[in-house]
Amino acid sequence: MTNRLRAQIDDLASTFAAAVLTAIRASSLQDILAQTGGPAPVRRGPGRPRTSTGKASAPKAPKPAKVAAPAAKKSKGRLRRRSPAQIAKALSQVVALLKSSKVGLRSEQIQKKLGMQPKEMPRVLKEGLVKKALKSKGQKRSTTYSTR
Repeated sequence: MTNRLRAQIDDLASTFAAAVLTAIRASSLQDILAQTGGPAPVRRGPGRPRTSTGKASAPKAPKPAKVAAPAAKKSKGRLRRRSPAQIAKALSQVVALLKSSKVGLRSEQIQKKLGMQPKEMPRVLKEGLVKKALKSKGQKRSTTYSTR
């Protein structure tokens, strides 16, 4: 091919690509999906369950029995808002537990021994550090907490 023909093809290709991008940017997602034959996106709000696409699925095989039951009940989502009195009560339980430990305990150990959820621990431990009821040593997961 000659240089002139190549330049003309490149010019046409870039003009075409720019026109396609302009058309796509001016369209909504629903319009684009309708033209491509794709399904329209399902809008879900908070708390709405996911729905199936309506396709028939093969029957599922039964799940094998679990060997050990989970140690603590795990809930999904956010915790309920706790009052300062509830946080103070949890902190007093943590302090009582740590007084019985000579070397201190990590957050995971405190959580397991008191039967708390992992999401409850940061606020209680932070409150204990602010009130100087607890002291900490270490960083990240190796942080051990003890009483002053």
